[in-house]
Amino acid sequence: MAAAVISSLSKSFGQIPPSAIPPMLDCILTSTAVSSSSLFSSLLDDLPDLIESGNRDGKLDSDRRNSIASMIGALCHLLTKANIGREELQSFLWKGFIPLMKMGHDFDQELLNQIADSFFDVVQSIHAWEVLEENLVPFSLRSIGLSAGIIQNGDLQGTGLDRSSLFHVSSDLIEKFIENLHVGKDCKLSISGYFPLPVSCHVLSITLDAALRNFQAAPVTGSVSENVSSVESFTANLLWNLCNATERLLLQGSESRSCTIGFLLPVIFKAFVSQSSFEISVHRQIHKLSRNHFFMRMWTCCRKLFSLGSLERRDAYRILSLYLSYFSCGGTFQNANMSDGAEEFDIRSEKDLWNEIKRGLVDEDGLVRKQSLHILKTLLCTDSGNQHHSDISEKKTQGKHSVPHGVTKRELWAYKEAKSLGVGKLCNSVDSGMNSQQQWEAFVLLFEMLEEYGTHLVEAAWNHQITSLLQFSVSHDNFVSAISGSMHQTQSETWAEVFSWLSILWKRGFCHDNPQVRCMIMQSFLGIEWRKYGSCVKSVPESFILGSLMEALNDPVHHSDFGVKGIYSSKTIEGATHFLHHYSSYLDARETVIFLKSLASLAKRKSFSRAGLMGLAECIAASAFGAHKYSNNKVESCEFGTADEVQPEYSLENFLHDNGTELLDFLRYVLESSKQHFNPNYRFRVCEKVVEAAASMVPASDVSLEILLHFISTLPREVTDYGGLLRVRVQDWLLQNHQVTRSGGIQMQLLESLNEFPEWFIIHHCLFQNFDDEDLGAWEFEVRRWARVLFLVIKEEHQLAPLMTFIQQYGTNIRKQNNYSEWVPVKFLTLILGLIQEIQVMQRRKHGAKVQTRFEIKRLETEEQSSEAEASNIYNMFTDSLLLILEELVSFCNLSCSIFSSGSDIEDKVLPSSVRGKLGGPSQRRLSISLTTAVLQATISVKAVAYIYAWCAQHRTGILLNSAFTAVWKFFCNTITSPTCNSESEAEVRIAAYEALAPALKALVSVLAPQSLVLFMENSKSLQPAIEGEPWLDTLVFSFLQNINNLLAVGFMARTRRAVLLNWKWVILESLLSIPYYSFGSKLQQEDGSFFFSDAALINIFTDTVESLENAGEGSVLPMLRSIRLALELFASRRLSLVVSRFTGVDSQMIWRLVHSSWILHSSCNKRRVAHIAALLSSVLHPSLFSDGDMHDADNEPGPLKWFVEKLLEEGTKSPRTIRLAALHLTGLLLSNPTTIKYYIKELKLLTLYGSVAFDEDFEAEVSENDDARTEVTLLTKIQDSELTEAFLNTELYARVCVANLFYKLADLTNRSGSSTGDKASQSALESGKLFLLELLDTVLNDKELAKELYKKYSAIHRRKIRAWQMICVLSQFVDDDIVGEVTQCLQIALYRNNLPSVRQYLETFAINIYMKFPSLVAEQLVPLLRDYDMRPQALSSHVFIAANVILHASKDIQLRHLDELLPPILPLLTSHHHSLRGFTQVLLHRVLCKFFPSLDSKSSEFIPLEKRCFEDLKLYLANNSDCMRLRASMEGYLDAYNPKTSVTPAGIFVSRVEEIGFECVPTSLMEQVINFLNDVREDLRCSMAKDIVTIKNESLNMAAGPGSTEEVSSACEEKLELPKDAHLDFQKKITFSKHEKPDLGSSSLLCKGEVYKQLLEMEKEDDLLDQLWKSRSLALERVRGNRQHIILVASLIDRIPNLAGLARTCEVFKTQGLAVADAKIVQDKQFQLISVTAEKWVPIIEVPVNSVKQFLEKKKREGFSILGLEQTANSVPLDQYIYPKKTVLVLGREKEGIPVDIIHVLDACIEIPQLGVVRSLNVHVSGAIALWEYTRQQRL
Repeated sequence: MAAAVISSLSKSFGQIPPSAIPPMLDCILTSTAVSSSSLFSSLLDDLPDLIESGNRDGKLDSDRRNSIASMIGALCHLLTKANIGREELQSFLWKGFIPLMKMGHDFDQELLNQIADSFFDVVQSIHAWEVLEENLVPFSLRSIGLSAGIIQNGDLQGTGLDRSSLFHVSSDLIEKFIENLHVGKDCKLSISGYFPLPVSCHVLSITLDAALRNFQAAPVTGSVSENVSSVESFTANLLWNLCNATERLLLQGSESRSCTIGFLLPVIFKAFVSQSSFEISVHRQIHKLSRNHFFMRMWTCCRKLFSLGSLERRDAYRILSLYLSYFSCGGTFQNANMSDGAEEFDIRSEKDLWNEIKRGLVDEDGLVRKQSLHILKTLLCTDSGNQHHSDISEKKTQGKHSVPHGVTKRELWAYKEAKSLGVGKLCNSVDSGMNSQQQWEAFVLLFEMLEEYGTHLVEAAWNHQITSLLQFSVSHDNFVSAISGSMHQTQSETWAEVFSWLSILWKRGFCHDNPQVRCMIMQSFLGIEWRKYGSCVKSVPESFILGSLMEALNDPVHHSDFGVKGIYSSKTIEGATHFLHHYSSYLDARETVIFLKSLASLAKRKSFSRAGLMGLAECIAASAFGAHKYSNNKVESCEFGTADEVQPEYSLENFLHDNGTELLDFLRYVLESSKQHFNPNYRFRVCEKVVEAAASMVPASDVSLEILLHFISTLPREVTDYGGLLRVRVQDWLLQNHQVTRSGGIQMQLLESLNEFPEWFIIHHCLFQNFDDEDLGAWEFEVRRWARVLFLVIKEEHQLAPLMTFIQQYGTNIRKQNNYSEWVPVKFLTLILGLIQEIQVMQRRKHGAKVQTRFEIKRLETEEQSSEAEASNIYNMFTDSLLLILEELVSFCNLSCSIFSSGSDIEDKVLPSSVRGKLGGPSQRRLSISLTTAVLQATISVKAVAYIYAWCAQHRTGILLNSAFTAVWKFFCNTITSPTCNSESEAEVRIAAYEALAPALKALVSVLAPQSLVLFMENSKSLQPAIEGEPWLDTLVFSFLQNINNLLAVGFMARTRRAVLLNWKWVILESLLSIPYYSFGSKLQQEDGSFFFSDAALINIFTDTVESLENAGEGSVLPMLRSIRLALELFASRRLSLVVSRFTGVDSQMIWRLVHSSWILHSSCNKRRVAHIAALLSSVLHPSLFSDGDMHDADNEPGPLKWFVEKLLEEGTKSPRTIRLAALHLTGLLLSNPTTIKYYIKELKLLTLYGSVAFDEDFEAEVSENDDARTEVTLLTKIQDSELTEAFLNTELYARVCVANLFYKLADLTNRSGSSTGDKASQSALESGKLFLLELLDTVLNDKELAKELYKKYSAIHRRKIRAWQMICVLSQFVDDDIVGEVTQCLQIALYRNNLPSVRQYLETFAINIYMKFPSLVAEQLVPLLRDYDMRPQALSSHVFIAANVILHASKDIQLRHLDELLPPILPLLTSHHHSLRGFTQVLLHRVLCKFFPSLDSKSSEFIPLEKRCFEDLKLYLANNSDCMRLRASMEGYLDAYNPKTSVTPAGIFVSRVEEIGFECVPTSLMEQVINFLNDVREDLRCSMAKDIVTIKNESLNMAAGPGSTEEVSSACEEKLELPKDAHLDFQKKITFSKHEKPDLGSSSLLCKGEVYKQLLEMEKEDDLLDQLWKSRSLALERVRGNRQHIILVASLIDRIPNLAGLARTCEVFKTQGLAVADAKIVQDKQFQLISVTAEKWVPIIEVPVNSVKQFLEKKKREGFSILGLEQTANSVPLDQYIYPKKTVLVLGREKEGIPVDIIHVLDACIEIPQLGVVRSLNVHVSGAIALWEYTRQQRL
């Protein structure tokens, strides 16, 4: 029977609810003989199967869930029976509870919680806590250890008492108990496992929570005291274990921390809330677990987590948040007495906590910032949602007198906004302060604004609150004192803490998403009057300055004015420099150097924009300059408290040597960073600031020479060479503190170091005996740095004496030095070459011709320290020293060059591993290291001898230098006649020989003199005896070409080495071709070239060069193009008409090959180098070729030069520098050859209309710094007008300026020669000008774009129109009798068309000059046009301007005739209805009358004609009328400055302009000025009328409804009218006459009056019917509208049409009483109607302008409406908590700014929509719809 009962009971668990199980069991136990223990055992045996079935399926349906719940309920109920013992509880624990908990991730959590509650109720009822302590707790702890990996990792060492055994549980005990369980094998396996980590933590947490509840609920008296003691002991021991486990788990992985924070910490904190300490027994010893001790351990864990990473940091914040949620600053502890007498742990006293909060508030992770802010607010007990409600209410009642006086409108806005947000008290005076709590509330508000709120709120409250925080931080009750306590005692420490918190706000503001906010925060920071704070300013955190501030300074948004008008600074940079200057002035020397090092090192660690780098340089200079004020700073009284006394410890002279060296190295990085920006003016500005900082902080005497040389070498040469703007400044810095008094007089330490450098450099030990190109390059660089600084320091001649002595000593013994080491002579020669090259650079900078461009910096008027005489003395001293050592050097050179004649002795050797396998390059010789050393020694010796020869020949005339010349020439001859090589090593040696020959030959040729020319000729005979009459250079050239081409043809060389040899080939060939050029220049030979080269030689050179041009390498391009140019010059000088073409020496076929090859070369080049482009232009478009017409046109097809120009300009439209240089050269050639202009009309038009806004800064840098670029640009053919060339070379105007200047010069040529009797050139110039003028006129009239009359200002069409008419004005001088008719016809068409005033002014200028040149046209054309009163006002205004200027500027002999012809038709226009034409005419006519009608003498008795009196009165009216005077005053200067004759010159169009005008050099026209003036007057009138309209509307809103209102009239009409039954079905019938139909009423009345009367009567009846129908429909519509809700939506502040249309549709859906908008005409907008879908026809639209919203709301408030606003404010109520009044007016704010402050104060309440997401705003249409629905929902209830 028992088995049957149990079986049926088990089956019924699925159908019986758990709540019915206990009574059912009681009935069974009472009515049957089944005992509770047997029933329990049976049910417990069935439980594993039930659990396993649920686990097997993985799902729990409702029946199975009920079965398990009922089964557990039954077992728990049976456990409470008296005869059930603790062994049964233990069995239930292992068989039921643990398996179920283990399956928590599969089962329903609600079910598990229900099971746990039932289980712990049983434990509590039978007081079986020791069972849990012996079984569940150890099992769960061991599960934690295993799941977290603590046990497997062997990490069992704890910190504290007995923590090593925390996770130990006797495995034997568990296994023994499992074996005793009568369960199946599968069940045993499931029991033997362990909990997952979340389950373990959850089980332990609910266990402790149940124990705590039991402990707190149990009484401590009577018989249960033992049970209470048991639960207390259990609770304490479990808490001890959980505390230790928590500490261990927090330092494990993320899952362990998550489980600990989610499960364990809350219950632990809950335990400590109830009791401050617990006594525990460990190994029979009593210990106390205190709250303070655990809190301190948790804080230690948090600090460790803070230092690990971002995820750990988040978890640390979660711990702190959890801790503060239980133990907030305002909370109280239950049973909080500390029995151990220990002081309560206050985490707020931990300084590290506040530092971590600061770091968290500026963390990049938004979640971390939110957690930090939450912790801060909790620590401060600040609830931003309930700030100062009472204060706000109090302020609302104070009235107008509470508003502070003397504030600007912006400050008043900020004041009101802060008031509406509930932060800060409104004060009647500045003396009323803010307490610490209010200051913290202001801080939190500002931070939340930057994180969450809109831009307008930040702008409104920022300055107000920041000023308050700074102002009241000096009080004893400042916001820092609220958290610091006694931590900050001194004033400086207090300020440091204040600025550390404020820097958080500044940093968050600097990186705000909105650029407008970033700018406002930066302006606010820089706008602080830092001087008021004295030395307190140095308390601003250095990390903030070096980090956030400098990063913000690198933000381009702060530098909108940077680079404007060539000024490379901005207001932000200026503000930052002022702040840092003040900041550094309170740092001592050591602090300043450290700060400057950190500041300058930013250039090395970060990437800076253009403005950012300039800001960094300015800040460095300002900080360095501010350091000099330190010694003068004493105790300064500041407005906000007394600053701490400045105690200087160090002086600027005592900082460490290493610091100065390191600082200079960081400053060098700033200079290096500036090189990526190409603008010289910009780079100069950066260099200037860096040099200022270096000179201020780093005495040159304290820095090693190596560091100093490295720093100076980084400065651009143009700023330190002769004429450089920083030369004097650098010299002063180098020489300061270097002069010391010695017995021998004044000597300079730096000069001594520089003079000692050569000896140190030469004898400096090398690691290896041999050297390579890399070593040689390093030596050359080192010498160049030294020579540059040397000549900066040299002041007098005698200062070079030690150096000259050294040169003589080493130079005379150079062969002996070679015996000791091979690198000593090479270093010496490198030193000599470096000195020569540096002096040559100085000479070029000082005396050389320099291309003057617009970008060049205005040169300062500084005097050079050395005069011309002193420089000459230095050159002579240097020359004398070189002459003394020259013979020795020649001998050494001959000895060294023996390597080149070794020939077959050179064998291939094993190459070093660094060379083997590589293709080679300029510095990668494929030679052994020993052979490389020998080759380099020979190369440098040849180069040195040649350079010394050239130097001495240049500076010492009349001396014989035969040995040096002969040595170099002999080397040249040996090189070009060397035999064929048989190995790669031989080929490499030959390449080295040509490498040495190229610069040596160039140096020899550059100083040709009669003696050297004779030497050239005599030495050339050594190659081959000259044939009579044969040019003597032919043999040299043919031998050279044959030898080097044979060398190129061998198969031993790598491809890159062959390219190197090709480069030397073209360089040498250029030098050979330059010999005639230098001979012509020195007048050594006649200028026909036949003496030097034969025809065949020149043609051979030309052909070879052209054929190789297509594949030229970058290094070969310039010498090849120069060779072509030199060859063409030789052709031109000789005129070989028999062999080549009659003019140029070359035929067209050769030129075609030249242009094709040149074009392929140019188009394949990726980099558009200035030197290459200029050389290409001067070589291909050679003047000698340009005069030949066949080169431009051949059988109506483009010739070679024409083809090349077309291609070049087509490509140049994409390359600004190409088209500008092409325009420069082409216009110069055309000016020299006017007959060729007719071929290039199309190209000239392209240049005229071309415009690119690109400013090519790289172009400026190349021309400024690159000698080749500067030289090639000077060789271009130019129009001699330096003013225009300098002003526009690197602007988009340059091409147009060149064309304008070309035709201006041609016109001048024509005028001087005369068009009829002039020569062919002037005639061609005239015809070309006419042709180009007619072409441009045809373009502006017929081109699809230029003929448009509607176009935008500053658009591409606008620009091209201006460009075309500017050029047409220049061409006005070419108008002649034969084309004047055609020109004026085109002009009248153009004047009649609509054009902007900026374009029309050029049409008018052109017309004025035409009429002044052809006076007869005035009466024929201009007068009839003025009398065409149907003409467009714009065109008529132009003709008035033309007529007035023709009168004013005509010659005196015809001026009165023009006045008589033009004044009568102008006068009627004074009465024009068109305001601009009328005003324009008044201005011009007044000027004419004042010039030609002098004032009449009123006292004269002479009879005055009527017309004179009329003119006199008209003149007086125009002169004295106030409106006319205002108009003329606005035009002041425009009429006086206008001169039609100069306005058609290039200077008048492009140069004589206002500098601020940046649009195509277009000045403001007179007509445009008149229109602007009249528009301003009209706008003032409109504003005045608008104010009147607003006043009238406001008055109408205040008027009460009269007795004759619309409602009464409608009601009366409704009662009176009796409409037909089907009137609403009737249709409209209407009789309307068209405007052309006029009824003949007269005839009708005469013929048939009765019929007419009947018709009229019928019409009246129809009208009555229509009127009744209209009224019927109106009443029906009123009835429909009357059934509406009593809510009005005010959307007047919204201006976006989609939002307004959507709101109209929403209002119609919810049947609102009306929708108020700013302009009712918005409903007519197509977009509005598309979205509203006719809603505007049904919802009442109320027009309430923005200015009338306040009055409208006040009126509705008087009518009983409640005024609500949908806005987030400090006092706003959530929408779901607000009860709408029935009569409501709901105000919506602007899309971004919300509801203005002045309207907020009118509202009765503000409601807001609760939001849960990250984005804190909704679309205004959506917000309005939600609010309307909530109103509708409440009204429907």
